This record gives sequence, structure tokens and C-alpha cells, in this order.
Amino acid sequence: MKTAHTSALTRRRLLQVSAGGVALSTLGIPRGARAEGYDGPFTWISPRGTLEVLDDYGFWVGKKLGYFDDLDVEMQPGPSDGTATVKFVDVGQADMGFPSPGVFSFAIENGMDLKSVFSMGALDTFSLAFRKGEGPGDIKQIEGKTILLGSAAWESIVNPMLAAQGVDTSTITYVEAGWPTWGTALAAGQGDAALSWEGLRAEWISTGLEFEYWLGVQNSPLPANTFVVRASDLEDADKVAFLEKYLRGWAKGMQAAEHNPAAAVHAVFEQFPTLAKNLGPELGLMSILQQMNVFRGDMSKREGWGWHDMESWQTFFDISAEIGQTSSAIQASEVCTNTLIAPANDFDHAAVKADAEAADVPADLAAVDVEALKASMFDQAI
Repeated sequence: MKTAHTSALTRRRLLQVSAGGVALSTLGIPRGARAEGYDGPFTWISPRGTLEVLDDYGFWVGKKLGYFDDLDVEMQPGPSDGTATVKFVDVGQADMGFPSPGVFSFAIENGMDLKSVFSMGALDTFSLAFRKGEGPGDIKQIEGKTILLGSAAWESIVNPMLAAQGVDTSTITYVEAGWPTWGTALAAGQGDAALSWEGLRAEWISTGLEFEYWLGVQNSPLPANTFVVRASDLEDADKVAFLEKYLRGWAKGMQAAEHNPAAAVHAVFEQFPTLAKNLGPELGLMSILQQMNVFRGDMSKREGWGWHDMESWQTFFDISAEIGQTSSAIQASEVCTNTLIAPANDFDHAAVKADAEAADVPADLAAVDVEALKASMFDQAI
């Protein structure tokens, strides 16, 4: 059985893969048995600087249920720099990144030959948090205000989202308030709003941060984060075969979570006991339910987990060009592909359902009223 590594990126690696020039030397990634099609463990890199979140539940559920057992894979937290997830993939020090559309467009604009192969965020996960009582009745009232970010790279997330609502983004002031303290900075009275996202809303509650939100998942026509690889990997038959198996593991993990969200939370909590302690059962389930809603989208209009809505992606790229975030409109059909979606979703759905229903759920998680949480999911929305 192959294993999933979760080692941290060293300072040496961060210095070599940072804004500006990128060294192509070996950066110390652990290399074990050869992954089929790749020269070592297949490495997925996070965009957020940590793995101790519920966002990646599809992998941890899939890992627990054995859906990655024949693959040599590694999960990396990456630096908190918002663009590291694409830079590492571009230079071959990771094999798959999970950028927001804004960071993905940054990569394309800067000549990184990457391609989106699995559109995780069917709906726009991003939101703006406001101190209670200060949220605008009309999002256009954000003009002239200050928005706090954890990373300066996140400006590429917020500008298209607001421009899609008719906001003049040239009037917005952005302040990099640091990871993970930008939410605390908002609560302390700095800035007028802060970028947030589904799942993080529940996590912020666990730290005492009570906000109200303008929710992209309710209002935005744009997609959210996606899995990207080097375009050249799609020209290698062995790598394509590996990617199909790997993405199938994710798809099966997310499908299993649909049948048993509590078991999915438990799988992540087993991996990260500190996260379990910080969130607890109810907020853990609220966090995963928020993200499941984003990742699922409207499955009646999708051709499976990871399917790209090319119209939504083209809308994002067109807006990015209109506001000068990219020099010209990127063509979604050239940088996004659905060729791996059918293979990724080709699995025994009944067997996955049986796996999920048989999965163990601790009493404290089993006691949470999931339907009540679903009903209250948008209570913080303005």
C-alpha cells in the first residue's frame, strides 16, 4: 500500500520558489517509490499554507476508504503566498496545484504553461466579511472602502468578483493584513471588509470571529478554485492514466461525503486532531457542508465531479481582461479541459455509497442535526 505524505515545505524551498525568479534545482521534496508516470510521489500543493482545514475532505475521505491505495501521493501545505501553488507546479516541484481563478489567470498571464483539469469550485466560494451591522445593503456600496486580505495575491480573487457585480474596483483599497490574522484585523476595527470563503466562515466562528457576509455562493456567476497541472503532462499517456486514477480517488471521496458528511468530518479530524479540538463536531460539520455545497454545485447541469462550466470560466477571464487584470481575455477552452472528467467519475457509485454508510462516526458527530445545519447555512448572509 502506498502512502500519502504531508510534509512541510522548508524555508530553502520557499526562497527558491518565490515571486520573481524560480530556481529549477531539487528543493528537498521527499522521494519514495516511483509513482506511475511520475519520477516520485505525485505532489498536490495547497494554496493556503496549511492542510489543517476541512477544505480537502475529498482526499482524506478517499485516503481512509482506500481510494488512493495503489498510488504514491503526497499532500503539501505550501507557503501562504497566494501564488506559490502555481509556481511550484510550473517548475516541477509539485505536480498539481489548487489555485483560485485569479491566481490561475496570473499564472497564464506570466507564461506558466498550466491547464485546469478538475474544476473543484462549481460555485463561487469567496465572500466578503463585515463587522455585524456594517454590511452594505447593496454590494456596490463597497466602492471607496478598504478590504483586508491574508495575501496580496488575493486581490486577483476579489476584483473580478466585485466587477461582476458592477463595482468600480479602482476605488477599492486593499491591505495585506497577513495570514492567518486578517480576520482578526477586521474584528479589531481595521478595514471595512475582509475576504473569506465557505468553510472558513465556520472556522472563524470557532475562534470567536462573528461577522456578517456578502456571499459569492449566492450572488456570483464565477467559478472557484481548480486543480491545475502542467499542460505537457497531458501529452504523456502514462501521466494521463495516473491523473485519471488520482482524480477518481478525489471524486469518490467527495461522493462518499455526500452520503455521510459526519464520517467525512471524522476522516479529516482523525488526520488533524488539533483541528478537531478547535472546531468541534457542530462547526466541523457546518464547515464541510458549506464546502460541499460549493464543490457540488448543481449536479443536474454538470457532467460529474470536477466538470468545468466553460461559460462561467469564460465570464471570469473576460472580466479579468476588462479590468486590466490580464492583458487580454484568456480563452477558457484553451486552458481548461474536461477530458479527464469522464474517467474520474467512472466508478461504482453504489459501492461508494455502501462504503460511506459503513464508515465509523463517533457519537458526538452522530448527534449533530445535519439537516438543521443545512437550514441555517446562510444565516450570516446579508
